Amino acid sequence: MTGSAAPRQEAASLTATQLERYSRHLLLPEVGLAGQRRLLDARVLLVGAGGLGAPAALYLAAAGVGTIGIAEADRVERSNLQRQILYSDAEIGQPKVERAAERLEALNPDVKVRQHPQRLVRENALEVLAEYDLVLDGTDNFPTRYLLNDACVLLGKPDVQASIYRFEGQLSVFDARKGPCYRCLFPEPPPPELVPNCAEAGVLGVLPGLVGTLQATEALKLILKVGEPLIGRLLLVDALAARSRELRLRKNPECALCGEHPTQRELIDYPAFCGVSEEAVGNAADEIAPEELVRSLASGEPPLLIDVREPSEWAITHLEGAHLIPRAELPARLGELAEAAAVVVYCKSGRRSAAAVEQLHRLGVRRVRSLRGGLDAWAAQIDPQMPRY
Repeated sequence: MTGSAAPRQEAASLTATQLERYSRHLLLPEVGLAGQRRLLDARVLLVGAGGLGAPAALYLAAAGVGTIGIAEADRVERSNLQRQILYSDAEIGQPKVERAAERLEALNPDVKVRQHPQRLVRENALEVLAEYDLVLDGTDNFPTRYLLNDACVLLGKPDVQASIYRFEGQLSVFDARKGPCYRCLFPEPPPPELVPNCAEAGVLGVLPGLVGTLQATEALKLILKVGEPLIGRLLLVDALAARSRELRLRKNPECALCGEHPTQRELIDYPAFCGVSEEAVGNAADEIAPEELVRSLASGEPPLLIDVREPSEWAITHLEGAHLIPRAELPARLGELAEAAAVVVYCKSGRRSAAAVEQLHRLGVRRVRSLRGGLDAWAAQIDPQMPRY
């Protein structure tokens, strides 16, 4: 009698509906009833509900992670739908965090979704992260990546971090209590002009599904305390070759944040640290507004228009009369600008063209400006019929 009573008492900690819902988990000795209770009691914060966050959120909710926080300030855009499987065409223009919460709670009524419809910054990150057991970083920018790493180190929490680019992804778990942090691997961020995002470089739609699901897997392993988490390891995934490889990571004893003698004990100005503060985005004197460019093109001395995007982007849309010179080719093709009295360079958002202006200045080209806001601004302010991507 005594030997058979314990399982019945333990099963009572789950309802009949839960026993049915999580039955495939309960059959796993590594999970079982105790593990499922840990999942239901767990609190996980997803920062970013885009390509990586969408699949991770769905699988965490399906697994029964009891509290899922979602920090996301963006709205659904049509260009998201190729990879962000939480959303539908009917939801374009609506807040992602609201639609994500609605979908997850419909998928599993056991799950409580906390909505954080704001960007995490130095002023609010510690307060938000303090409510959770671990963090999944699904962002696509370095300031937030360093912010989350630093906040997790200061709070003593794991940071399940991933990134994607075109056909490749990478994934690791940074937990300074047991291994290296992100700063051990990358003490300094790369120059912002050398870091294209998905909007500029593209991404195969299924890739974030693959990598985001791996993020969810690491989170479940951490909660259940099973398997070997990716602490001290960086997993690299090549979707085109259907191969993966692993790099071993070591804790840096000189790390300013988690080393033997740390010098950073609080959060910092991350946009400035990564060189993407407003002051670093571009000099207003080196920019031209879309309306001003319209007038300039209609004048007797129109500027030479240079498109510094890639050929694949040019094929989607470009300004009439422009010449395609990808930014990497500018030094070798300076002769094509020599006879121009004035030059205007443009890209999709204005970021690459602003960097191109600085590059051309260093190469001796003076009368050159960047189209402020790029083709995104041109489509919004001048030509609503222009294809968006």
